[in-house]
Amino acid sequence: MLKIDGYQILTQIYESANSEVYRGIRETDGQSVILKVLKQDYPTPAELTRYKQEYELTNTLNKEGVVKAYGLEKYQNTLVMFVEDFGGESLKILRENHQFNLGEFLSIAIKVSTSLGQVHVANLIHKDISPANIVLNPETQQLKIIDFGISTRLTRENPTLKNPNVLEGTLAYISPEQTGRMNRSLDYRTDFYSLGVTFYELLTGKLPFETDDDLELVHCHIAKQPLAPSEINPLIPQVLANIVMKLMAKNAEERYQSAWGLKADLENCLQQLQSTENIENFTLGTQDISDKFQIPQKLYGREAEIQTLLTAFDRVSHPSLSPENNEFRGSELILIAGYSGIGKSALVREIYKPITEKRGCFIAGKFDQFQRNIPYSAVVQALGELIKHLLTETEAELNKWREKLLASLGVNGQVIIDVIPELELIRRYLMILH
Repeated sequence: MLKIDGYQILTQIYESANSEVYRGIRETDGQSVILKVLKQDYPTPAELTRYKQEYELTNTLNKEGVVKAYGLEKYQNTLVMFVEDFGGESLKILRENHQFNLGEFLSIAIKVSTSLGQVHVANLIHKDISPANIVLNPETQQLKIIDFGISTRLTRENPTLKNPNVLEGTLAYISPEQTGRMNRSLDYRTDFYSLGVTFYELLTGKLPFETDDDLELVHCHIAKQPLAPSEINPLIPQVLANIVMKLMAKNAEERYQSAWGLKADLENCLQQLQSTENIENFTLGTQDISDKFQIPQKLYGREAEIQTLLTAFDRVSHPSLSPENNEFRGSELILIAGYSGIGKSALVREIYKPITEKRGCFIAGKFDQFQRNIPYSAVVQALGELIKHLLTETEAELNKWREKLLASLGVNGQVIIDVIPELELIRRYLMILH
């Protein structure tokens, strides 16, 4: 159990892969507090920096719908954060013990929309909205958003394609663009998708996509349509199901563009329910006006080139006998030419989605103008990225790759390691595991 001078620790209330959360009392004034401490005995500098950033963001928000941060202190070799305890429990825990009725859900949804709107007004993207990070006091009905560990003040981010094991956020609630496989940048509207998944779960008791395979889950987020909540539970009004599905649109342009537009539609639902005990259909988004200028993230005038890429990928991912030479065709080369900044990389990234569907890896290298004296520099860079990707796989998968590499390289293994030093990391990593 955690022991900190000046604080009486009552109980542990949550534990994740990175942190532990306790409820306690500050002995000087009897104030109830929540203590969040990094789990590792020796956290890395990057983890400490991220933790400090979480405190700074939480501390500067100072909004009614956001949990307040009291302080950040050194504890042994790590850090402990002290935040407000208003007697709440996460929606994740509350849902396990209580099924919200329609009125309760709408009341909660309106409060969450208000709180999220306050976060967005402060030019912050939360990036991890889920039932675990929304806390409600059932007695006072006070609701707050917590955990700004991966939040950002950037108006837009360009997430990179990563192994699902190392993606930021909670995978079951993550937006398509947050996976890094949509060829789209990420902005505040990513939170609306995660909020849609949260509403979906609160209404139906199920997640929209349920699978134990991380890569399959990523593919579901970017390419598959879930059943509407009203199809799972016919008692859910159709217009409320439409609100949830609008939040969960694959493209950010098709979602709500502001929390206030969402709140207005939810209030309309609650008003109808309270006055007539029924919710009739109405046009969504009539008050949904964004205060941010957004350009649709779509490639224009590249339909033919995109189709050429996708058709080629389909051919190599489904090898078949070639009528010309009666041989298997499993690889092709396509060269894309153009001036710097014309959009070659954006065009190539259009194959992110089919690669995910086929469980493939995407690697890239660039011939840099300052590395012209290094032979095959782009190839070496691309293969180095492949090795880093493999290092995020499970031990069993790594062993498979090690055997494949040994069989393919044979006596030339050390020569390749001299060119691609990252290759040695696979052997070292497996030695550490054993």
